[in-house]
Amino acid sequence: MSGGQLAGVILAGGRGRRMGGSDKGLQELCGRPLVAWVVERFAPQVDELLISANRNGERYAAFAHRVVPDAIPGFAGPLAGLHAALTAASHPLLASVPCDAPLLPTDLVSRLLHAMHASGADLAVACSGERTQPVCCLCRRDVLPSLSEFLARGGRKVEEWHALLRVQHVLFDDYADAFANINSGIELERFAAIRRGLP
Repeated sequence: MSGGQLAGVILAGGRGRRMGGSDKGLQELCGRPLVAWVVERFAPQVDELLISANRNGERYAAFAHRVVPDAIPGFAGPLAGLHAALTAASHPLLASVPCDAPLLPTDLVSRLLHAMHASGADLAVACSGERTQPVCCLCRRDVLPSLSEFLARGGRKVEEWHALLRVQHVLFDDYADAFANINSGIELERFAAIRRGLP
């Protein structure tokens, strides 16, 4: 869809603390792992899809996309997953999304790409309502040295790294629930009930 310039990564490498330590991307929503919902919406938008995972590599590999573990030990957060994907990707641009957002916009990448080209930014980030969605972004592979240095200094917060770059925010207010994410078993049950049309 992008002329061969775009890789994408689904970030599924966290500890899943609010899921009781479970691997969040593999938790089932209406009979399918959460990551499967994200793959379905995200994969058609990129030329190469990676899955950032630090556990259950074989189960993630079953989705027929390359699995990349963090190079930084200790579950260092989403930036460590982005770092691994930027290192592994074979395209000059990389889009990232979390594994727990099953309603992602199907035009997420195209809108981020348009905003990046129009602004000349290093990184384009999705926003919805009053909230920025920091891991729903598109960045240039050229930011890898900056990210590597930030992580080497002990930096872990996504927004703090973004503050070092030229960032373009992209509004997605036409998608009311596009970035709704599932962080706990209760939220998983609630979302499943909505999908089944239950009160």
